[in-house]
Formats: sequence, structure tokens, C-alpha cells
Amino acid sequence: MDYLLDEEKRLYRKGVREFLERELEPHSERIDREGRIPREVVRRLGEYGLLGITLSEEYGGAGVDYLTAALVAEEIGRADISLATAVYYLLQASWGKILEKFGRREVRDEFLPRIVRGEWFIGIASTEPHGGSDVANLRTMVSFTGDRFRVRGEKMFISGVREAGEMGGGFITIMRHEPGGGHRGLTAAVTTLDKEGVETGLIENMGRTGISTGYIRYNDAEYPIQYLLGNPGDGFYIAMEGFNLARPLVAAACIGAAEKALELGIRFLKERTAFGRPLAKFEALQFEAVEDHVRLGMARDLVYKAAWMLDEHYGKGKFSVGEVNKYAAAAKWVAAETAYQVFTHVMMWHGALGYSRELPLERGLRGVMSYLVGAEGAINVMKLIVGRELFGREYMPTKS
Repeated sequence: MDYLLDEEKRLYRKGVREFLERELEPHSERIDREGRIPREVVRRLGEYGLLGITLSEEYGGAGVDYLTAALVAEEIGRADISLATAVYYLLQASWGKILEKFGRREVRDEFLPRIVRGEWFIGIASTEPHGGSDVANLRTMVSFTGDRFRVRGEKMFISGVREAGEMGGGFITIMRHEPGGGHRGLTAAVTTLDKEGVETGLIENMGRTGISTGYIRYNDAEYPIQYLLGNPGDGFYIAMEGFNLARPLVAAACIGAAEKALELGIRFLKERTAFGRPLAKFEALQFEAVEDHVRLGMARDLVYKAAWMLDEHYGKGKFSVGEVNKYAAAAKWVAAETAYQVFTHVMMWHGALGYSRELPLERGLRGVMSYLVGAEGAINVMKLIVGRELFGREYMPTKS
């Protein structure tokens, strides 16, 4: 799909890469080591127009299409191979867009300009202690009283808990307004961490350490009714739309990180000698690199297609929601698996050096791994989504 990019997109991506090579890549090791993205880096991303990039110009955003947003995610993945900055970026671009689409005017005006400037953070709070992929059976409860609503429950493995607490902003939180299971009883709302009854804590991850992961406990925390997104009962559909926006960006970031790793690997194979010749002359290693290059290109094409389909769906109504679901899920699954394979191979080519922290490879592997185990949807759930669209809902292993 790269051959379908017009000159404007190519030039824009070139400018973004040059900017990130100056402003982000030199901080990548520090981000992973210190466990946070420096505020000056966030500020520079905002000044360049990369935060909330999909938001409309009314709120200070660039209003770009999703294919362009995916190109930027790819470049951020290259520049910070740990993927921590990519997580920050894609949350603002996808869930910020959901807030713009479904939020009340006063809440949009309060949040979105600050998100674009890098002053506030917006994330998604859906996963709970008993699991995250089965969104239709979440247990966090919301109740309504006049012009307020109260939240009781717990969210777990949530990206950006520290950032939202320190910077401001909050989370698009998916809750249940009717007892029992089922997707029709869910409601979405923006929740902040500054309310009485909100308790948070951090979880130490093996990777993506530059952005925090934690839990949020709501003990009858109270919010104004205007913080609702859409209407009660819309929560499941809002969450699914948000995941569809986020997954191609997740996938693009994985591709960018893997591209960087493969470049490092090929350079090493050319320069390192063994038994009197460059490693690149050993057929087993050369063929493995060739296979990784081709598979990475195939995965990239799938990612670009998923992002392009989002644009066609929203702009022209060209593809159904089911088709968009299928390709967004497929892109996330294939990109994460392919990137993990590339990192594994490149680290093995480097031998003991690849296992050390002298190279960025190990932090890239740890970052990509997060998208295999479940962030923005577990890999097997992505396959279920593709299977549902391919075979039909009647062939799903569980009720949908």
C-alpha cells in the first residue's frame, strides 16, 4: 500500500521522521530507563501537532485522516522503539476522537484543546480484574441520580494512570448500568481521577515502561451527567468503535519498531564477520532476513489497508462496520506477531550483544510483547473477530 501514498503524505512522513529523529529518538533509552516520557518531549510533540492529530482544527488538532495517523504511529514506533511514546500518541489520537464524536459540547471544550497541547491525557478504562477481552460482561456499575452519576468498581491494567493523575484529563470508562451480562447494558463516560472515592495504584510492567500501567478503583465516585458519552446503552458500541480506531495505530507502531530493528540487524549482518566472511554471506541468516523483510512489508500493507478502510468507511460509507472490524483486528494481530518475530531474529543474530541493554532491541521486544498478550485486544480475540466476519456469528464458540 505504500505505493498508493500521494506525494503530500510522503513529504509529511519525511518531515515527521526528521522531527522525531531530533526530538524523540535521543530520549528513547532514557524513557525506558527512567520509566516516563519527559514532559518537554510531550510538549514538543504537541507543538509539532502530533497529539490528538485526528481531532478537528476547531480544537487545535490537525484533522488528518487515519492513514496519515498510521504513518505517524509508524514513525513514532521507529523513534522510540520501546513503544511507550507510541502508546501515548495512539491513545490521544483514537480515544480523543471518540470523545470528540460522542462527548457533550462543554466536555469537548474542556478536554480536547488541552489534550492537543499535551497538557491533559485521555485514555481508555475497560479491562477489569477478571478479564478485559469480554467487554460485554464488565462489572463496574454506574447509577444515576438527577444531574449526577456514580461509579463503583475496578479497572485494571490501564495505560496512563500516573499521567492522568499528574497532568489532568481522564479516561473513557465503560460501565454497566443494568445488572447481569450483555452488551446492551453498558454505558460510556469520561471519568477523572480527582474525585472523592477514586483510588489508583501502579503496576510494574516488563516493557513500555515510559507510560504507566495501573488500576483505578471507583468507590461511588460522583461525576456530572454531562460527562456521559452518547446515551446509556451506547457503551459497547462506543468501545468497539474506539478499538477499531486504535488497533491500526497499534499495528503501525509495531511495524515501525520492527522496521528499525531489521535495519539494525541487516547492518550488523553486513559488518560482523565470522569464519573469515560477513555474517550476511551465510545463507541461513540472509534468508531469514529476507523472509522478515517480505513479511514485514506484507504486514505493513495490511495495516495501511485497515487505516484506509476506516477513512473510506467514515468519509464515504464504503465499507460496513463488520469489514472495518475484520481488518482492524487482522492488522493488529499480524503486525504484532510479525514484529515479535523480527525482534527475536535480530536479537539472535547479535548473539550475546542482542541480549544486552547495549542495544535497543530488548526494549523493543518487551514493548511489542505487550500487544501479543492483550493490549487493545488479545491476539486470539482478534482471530475471533476475523472468524466472526468470515463465518458468521452463528459459528462463534460463545454467544455474542
